[in-house]
Amino acid sequence: MRPGHGEVLIAEGDVDVRAEEELLIAEFRRQLDSGMWAAVPVVDDRSGRREAQMARSFEEVPRDAERVIFFPRAAGGQ
Repeated sequence: MRPGHGEVLIAEGDVDVRAEEELLIAEFRRQLDSGMWAAVPVVDDRSGRREAQMARSFEEVPRDAERVIFFPRAAGGQ
């Protein structure tokens, strides 16, 4: 994360530690329930292109993901 670029650390933990995983799952759900969308940054190994994979549940987040980005839905969207 780079200070001043709009990123805020919401939660941090290790998915291999059950108590920390439960906190991450609860925070993930809280963000979605508040109207946010979630995406996991990924890099294409062949081209090096950076993309994002949308996640609708914590189970869709790869276990080796370094971060999940939450962002608001577009105004007026459905």
